[in-house]
Amino acid sequence: MEPKPEQSPHHAYPDHWEADVVLRDGGTARIRPITTDDAERLVSFYEQVSDESKYYRFFAPYPRLSDRDVHRFTHHDYVDRVGLAVTIGGEFIGTVRYDRIDDRGRPASAPADEAEVAFLVQDAHQGRGVASALLEHIAAVARERGIRRFAAEVLPANNKMIKVFRDAGYTQRRSFEDGSVHLTLDLEPTEESLAVQRGREQRAEARSVQRLLAPGSVAVIGAGRTPGGVGRTVLRNLLAAGYTGHAYAVNRAFDEGLATLDGVPAHRSLGEIDEQVDLAVIAVPAHQVPEAVADCGEHGVQGLVVVSAGYAERGADGRELQRELVRQARSYGMRIIGPNAFGIINTAENVRLNASLAPESPARGRIGLFTQSGAIGIALLSGLHRRGAGLSSFISAGNRADVSGNDFLQYSFEDPDTDVALLYLESLGNPRKFTRLARRTAAVKPVVVVKGARHSGTNPPGHAVPVSRIPDATVSALMRQAGVIRVDTVTEMVDAGILLAGQPLPSGPRVAILGNSESLGLLTYDACLAEGLRPRPPIDLTTAASPQDFRDALAEALADATCDAVIVTAIPWVGEDGEAETGDGQVLAAALHTAVAGGSAKPVAVVHVEIGGLAEALAAASSTAAPRQRPTTARTAPPEASTDRTASTDREGATGRTTDTDRTTDTGRTTASAPAAPHPPAAPAAPEATPPAPEDRPRPGRIPAYPAAERAVRALAEAVKYAQWRRQAAVPGKVPELLDETIDEAGAAALIEAHLAAAPDPRGRQLGHDEACELLGRYGIDVRPTLPAPDPDAAVAAAARLGYPVALKTTAPHLRHRADLGGVRLDLTDEDALRRAYGDLTDLLGKPAELLPVVQAMAPRGVDTVVRASIDAAAGAVLSFGLAGAPSELLGDTAHRLVPVTDRDAAELIRSIRAAPVLFGWRGAAPVDTAALEELLLRLSRLVDDHPEVVSVALEPVVVAPQGLTALGAAVRLAPPPARNDLGPRRLPSY
Repeated sequence: MEPKPEQSPHHAYPDHWEADVVLRDGGTARIRPITTDDAERLVSFYEQVSDESKYYRFFAPYPRLSDRDVHRFTHHDYVDRVGLAVTIGGEFIGTVRYDRIDDRGRPASAPADEAEVAFLVQDAHQGRGVASALLEHIAAVARERGIRRFAAEVLPANNKMIKVFRDAGYTQRRSFEDGSVHLTLDLEPTEESLAVQRGREQRAEARSVQRLLAPGSVAVIGAGRTPGGVGRTVLRNLLAAGYTGHAYAVNRAFDEGLATLDGVPAHRSLGEIDEQVDLAVIAVPAHQVPEAVADCGEHGVQGLVVVSAGYAERGADGRELQRELVRQARSYGMRIIGPNAFGIINTAENVRLNASLAPESPARGRIGLFTQSGAIGIALLSGLHRRGAGLSSFISAGNRADVSGNDFLQYSFEDPDTDVALLYLESLGNPRKFTRLARRTAAVKPVVVVKGARHSGTNPPGHAVPVSRIPDATVSALMRQAGVIRVDTVTEMVDAGILLAGQPLPSGPRVAILGNSESLGLLTYDACLAEGLRPRPPIDLTTAASPQDFRDALAEALADATCDAVIVTAIPWVGEDGEAETGDGQVLAAALHTAVAGGSAKPVAVVHVEIGGLAEALAAASSTAAPRQRPTTARTAPPEASTDRTASTDREGATGRTTDTDRTTDTGRTTASAPAAPHPPAAPAAPEATPPAPEDRPRPGRIPAYPAAERAVRALAEAVKYAQWRRQAAVPGKVPELLDETIDEAGAAALIEAHLAAAPDPRGRQLGHDEACELLGRYGIDVRPTLPAPDPDAAVAAAARLGYPVALKTTAPHLRHRADLGGVRLDLTDEDALRRAYGDLTDLLGKPAELLPVVQAMAPRGVDTVVRASIDAAAGAVLSFGLAGAPSELLGDTAHRLVPVTDRDAAELIRSIRAAPVLFGWRGAAPVDTAALEELLLRLSRLVDDHPEVVSVALEPVVVAPQGLTALGAAVRLAPPPARNDLGPRRLPSY
């Protein structure tokens, strides 16, 4: 049990410092402030530390802590004196403390900004990254309390501690004084320290998933004596897959005389098992799960797969039960897949793990699959199996209370057995982290995502994660920016996955089409145009074409330097009697396989219509592993009669799961028995990315087959776009240095601070027009001035100041930017025209006090656009661009990028809207100054990135002329910045 903290007389207990972290070996631990109730824990911890470690800590033999020491190390004010502990199972395994000091090294209070820091880690836990995690967290605490530097004295022989400081990435200074190494660390985060932190996070989280997927031993808790039920099914599937480790059946209801179940040892509890159990699959009713988790934690289990249901999917009470499950498991250092999970699979030959409800383990392959839905997981496993695609790993996370898609990306990034990562997601707990991880993973292997629950505005039942208000179209754009292949359906996911797993990436959009059906070739040609590809005219081999003709034509196309990919279309041959011959599929597959056997770097896909045996033959050729015989083991018992236990369905077809106990229970889920419009010039191309090493290239001959042209073309189009992104990502964009010369970051910060101080409101405040213009001007963004015109004489005076011609506009909210309603009068060249316009405006729309008219000098003619930036608490700062009016407001033709944007991002942003041709000389019009527009986007990105208090900016309209641009309107909102969950020390989310 965690202690109930006392409040310090100086400062309240800082519970926001508590955090769960993943250590280097993949286990979890809890970091929290030390309290006055921790005296016994501290003494017990110190007794387990070796004499050598004590010597390194105190520079002298120090066998035990005195009462004075214990009091000092457990009493903190959480400001000038702070202590943190790392706990597992409620017991200390490491501690760190700082004491604020002055420039002479004496105890001090603020404004002193230096502190002395010291660590102590139990010897049994050294090497797990405990000290590194503590340093991250104590540094964050110190910065929060106004401390800018740490000082530490380390004995020269204490190499481990010196390495912790040296490898942290902070700016540091070292000197040798009085027989010890004196270290000073500047605590301001640097690019290096952030990179170190994220690198450690990646390795730790990847290792935590790897421990779950490759256990040396598995216990199925809840495996019943009679067949049927979830636990017994998982045990059967585990054994049928030929699991290479040790398996155990555990059920507290077993008779004492029961020695084996399905050929594996049977036990009433984990304590009866003589060896270490690495993974436990828990399949008992929800109210029995805490007891099972405690049993696992007390006996050193490393991870849990909880298939039991009855948690957050059942409402508020279930959500609290789910939170308690996560807290309990993490307190023992265990990670959880689930609850309400379908299970996990690892097809590696040295593991062969099927700890899931899938009755048949998929073939070994190169695709990793993560899903948040058991029903979708079943569909994907079935679809991939039918298409001959093998898997490397599979995780169905259920309510994803702990292990999530982000963890799977961390694992997939470094898993040598995974070439493509497929994810079905219903919620994004941490969108900022997801896009960061996805970008890094996509740089080396494809990431294909289907996002469910896109339009509901809420999370699916069971997913207790923050809800992002960001529109789905924006989510899609941000995924594309990160290199994610976003598709709409699981069918499209399978289509793209098998192409990417078995074929090389295309070097461009040029597609050769060949086949024995002119009609099918034309359908393919049209589909290519619709997807933005550049197809060559189809080559019709005629219905008399033989498999050898296909082979020769395909070989010729692969050798042709003017195409980047080939689509083969095939229909059945017609025999002499006029009937279709469908038995030559294997012959055709062999011919196509021969054509690609030379190792061409071009992808090939086949579209076929009812050719018997072709799909199967191509699937065998394209499979990432030959079908293997399922091993039979002595441990697998023969099938037995099923019981009368029933299972109802959950929200996706599987909610009423049964468990293997000696009485009927309800845990929740059943077992699974034309020419396009002119395109704008491309954004500046990046140099070609370094090609993958030969061993990374897909082996030739794996040809995916599709039953419809549209499906093959859509998969190929996704591969083309991904390949282009990857080539560009190899050489990142940059922010031009010339912007620095015209940006006053300090001046903008002073303005923001003054505005927020003048109106202290946690909801923030909207700046007035002049205030907004002044702030934007600090970043070189000029907004054309406007002058109020409360009456005709004021309008004339304003025009005299600004110079004719002028525009007269209303600024009332219901008429703003609505020229179609008569609220804008343009090109007023003299006083008479201005007075007439003023009279017409007020006669038509209302009194001046209602219209709030203003006068503004005319801008050069051009294209009206709108540029916006906003802060989403979950996703971060987003920059948006579109054409003003109907294109963006009615049709939603708006493009988005995460801030900060680079020069390449800005160029792509303005070219990615559907109406982009208007900017580049559509219908003979003069092209506008897109370079000026790109610079504006970069400046606005820099503003919101430098100052997170700027939570919303709208520049509307921005008139882009052939030379230059003019921002005619601006709206800026300031507010205290939302908390960032991606810049602090690494921690696991707690929902």
